[in-house]
Amino acid sequence: MAQTWLVVGLGNPGPDYERTRHNIGRRALAEVERRASATPKRHGRAQALVAESRVIGGPKVVTAFPTSWMNRSGGPVAQLMDFYGVDPEHVIVLHDELDLPLGTVRLKQGGGHGGHNGMRDIIAARGGDVLRVRLGVGRPPGRQDPADFVLKPFAKAEQEEAELLVQLGADAVERIVAEGFTEAQQRIHAPS
Repeated sequence: MAQTWLVVGLGNPGPDYERTRHNIGRRALAEVERRASATPKRHGRAQALVAESRVIGGPKVVTAFPTSWMNRSGGPVAQLMDFYGVDPEHVIVLHDELDLPLGTVRLKQGGGHGGHNGMRDIIAARGGDVLRVRLGVGRPPGRQDPADFVLKPFAKAEQEEAELLVQLGADAVERIVAEGFTEAQQRIHAPS
């Protein structure tokens, strides 16, 4: 039987944060769920909304949005990994990335948190071997504080690029599950 995949979209809960840069991982996760016709529900043992689906002819995929604050994502992720028996190499985390230009998607396995507090907490709870779909939201202009920048919505002129980024993030998850991490990484990182 194929290994279950756990796909986690990072963000902060509540309508005030829904359209912010920091929640682009959550938005991409919602697109994965929409494509799979998966309806998230509260999980009984973890602070998260989860949905279960299957890739056609393939493995079970559990999508999860921790309902804790971003910087407290590690506990819910660890609980879901234990509950579903998922190994770190079958965990995909979608998150915003300041160090990538807006609209850029990069895949990464393992490594440090790079200053991302959600990843910092997941690494503290479970180690850094999870797979990541890093969704570029760009750097703040001038001397704007990065923490303030990620908690603001995309500018009107960036909305189309942000919507495309959501689609590309969902595409990346589908490729990883269907083709494997290395193949997906080669395709996504290939020059256009």
